[in-house]
Amino acid sequence: MYIAIEGVIGVGKTTLARLLQPAFDADLLLEVFEENPFLSDFYADRERYAFQTQIFFLLSRYHQQLRAVPAILAQGKSLLSDYTFAKDALFAGINLKGDELEMYHRVHEALAEKITRPDLLLYLRASTETLMQRIAMRDRSYERNMERNYIEELNQAYEKFFSQPYDDTPILTIDTNSLDFVRYSEHLKLIENRVRQTLGLSPFQTELPLEIQ
Repeated sequence: MYIAIEGVIGVGKTTLARLLQPAFDADLLLEVFEENPFLSDFYADRERYAFQTQIFFLLSRYHQQLRAVPAILAQGKSLLSDYTFAKDALFAGINLKGDELEMYHRVHEALAEKITRPDLLLYLRASTETLMQRIAMRDRSYERNMERNYIEELNQAYEKFFSQPYDDTPILTIDTNSLDFVRYSEHLKLIENRVRQTLGLSPFQTELPLEIQ
């Protein structure tokens, strides 16, 4: 079983992956975004550093997923990841233009053929206001100059990207605006139950509401 968690910056992907790990007895695959040497410069000057930032992320995510995902699944283990390889193209569509975007898509398409797709994509949804509050609360140095308009643009792009069939991967959408799965165990249990219900993993309660595409 391979579950990938997606959502805009600050929505809680990594936190949720860590909290769900014991429930599914799964290995974790976490995105290593702090190692991108262009990230701080990108948030300060998006246009100037977009291509370098995007290509670094693309190759880093490719090598991580190509090595880790098949190896873990081949051992019969379950896997939880806090990102998908495909979403990298979503960011490129916002940050790159012209020849740079065309070149990026050529590279992404060639690499994507070798990447294992998840059994379920868990999409965490939140309003831009909620995301900005969560970003401010975690207070990462390279995110302090992040513009609200950029998060709004990302939010709209994510909504469009995950509102339609996605690589034949089932999508489970969870609205997190009113959820706090860090403080409230019942909120975490609700998400776990929805995942189990979607994948047909017992035990789960069928009466709980489900929003899936």
